[in-house]
Amino acid sequence: MTAFILKRLLQLIPLLLGISFLTFALINLIPTSPLTSEQINPRMRASDLVRIKENLGLNEPWPKRYVIWLGKFARGDLGLSLTNYTPVRDRIFGVLPNTILLSACAFFLALFVSVPLGVFSAIKRNSWFDNVTTMSTVASFAIPTIWLSFLLLILFAVKFDDWGLPALPIGRMAETRGGGGFLDRLEHLILPTISLALVQLAAWTRYIRSSMLEVIRQDYVRTARAKGLRAQAVHFGHAFRNALLPLVTLMGLSLPDLFAGAIVVESIFAWNGMGLLALNATRNNDYTLIMGITVMFAVLTIFGNLLADIGYALLDPRIRYD
Repeated sequence: MTAFILKRLLQLIPLLLGISFLTFALINLIPTSPLTSEQINPRMRASDLVRIKENLGLNEPWPKRYVIWLGKFARGDLGLSLTNYTPVRDRIFGVLPNTILLSACAFFLALFVSVPLGVFSAIKRNSWFDNVTTMSTVASFAIPTIWLSFLLLILFAVKFDDWGLPALPIGRMAETRGGGGFLDRLEHLILPTISLALVQLAAWTRYIRSSMLEVIRQDYVRTARAKGLRAQAVHFGHAFRNALLPLVTLMGLSLPDLFAGAIVVESIFAWNGMGLLALNATRNNDYTLIMGITVMFAVLTIFGNLLADIGYALLDPRIRYD
């Protein structure tokens, strides 16, 4: 296992190189630049634009600038933000815990709800419970995250307040006046977590149901029933563990969807995370900040897949990584 982990960490280097090169190339091939807003400013002189361009290093060809950026990245320097000239590393690590908190809450909410729904839906196949679960998950999977977020805001924040019911906060991470405690943070976390988790919850429920149905038809499950074991022991002692194995890989592959969904959810709920930071960096053509955020999302995704592989081996003793 140790050799496998070290091998995967070494594979991280060329993968990050490829991701950073493609991102840098795409950013520098688009027609706009960080100086686009300054170029249309009537008070900005041509000499000032030339000086700013030299200070930012934008007068060099982009392949050379990529090599310079790569050398700084190897030393842990992600450069300076082009909007406020603060270190990109400080801006990213300042909001990274907030994104990890939101994504982790959405991940575990989807996991803890989808597993029992999928298992019992398979065990009670063609029952009313299975039919309701199937229709609900299909409908949830078809709902766009942005539409769901606005719907939750209107219902639980606006309408509940109009109806005199306990309403959830509309946005931000905590109240600016007199709040900021654990319960206040929890209230602000509810709607973004549900919005981000619902699509994954629906997909995982359907996947677990299909996997569980396939497993309970296997010969060893029929043999366990023939031996007189109780249905609960057969389903949860024999079938459930094997049905759960493919979900581990699916969860690792779902991490990019969580991080991508965080951009939409954080922008709607004003959640101060990497998604909102990425959106603002894109609006301001902040190339260095976009590069740092892209690399950080890539690192989080790769390590998530690595954890999925490790969990796969821990759940199935037949799997060994050499």
